[in-house]
Amino acid sequence: MTSRGFVYKYDVSLPPAVLYDLVEAAQAKLGGLDVDVAGYGHVGDANLHLNICDVAGYREEVHALLEPWVYESVAGAGGSISAEHGVGQCKSEYLHLNKPAAAIDLMGLIKRTMDPNLILNPYKVLPASALGV
Repeated sequence: MTSRGFVYKYDVSLPPAVLYDLVEAAQAKLGGLDVDVAGYGHVGDANLHLNICDVAGYREEVHALLEPWVYESVAGAGGSISAEHGVGQCKSEYLHLNKPAAAIDLMGLIKRTMDPNLILNPYKVLPASALGV
């Protein structure tokens, strides 16, 4: 929450030629709702911070319109669902949009080899399916 309400935050990367298109598409998609859509970032490394401020607070209706749409739009434009802040725990189930299954499986194998009890940074970066849980 902020003084403007709840903020849905996305940290993605997109090809520079279409960097701001996602902001405009989000504005169009959410046009009938009382939200403010803003985008800013680092053009040099194609990083976009897409923030949607909802003065009404968190609404499942808005969240459902945004996810998985944001991640699918980014992947469709040749971008990455994760930029400077990493995959974390919220994006792990969408990792398949940017990585082939073989790469995710290999990452899971490495994680299980190095951390067989899955106690280091649990539930982050990889989907549960890649860890066999």
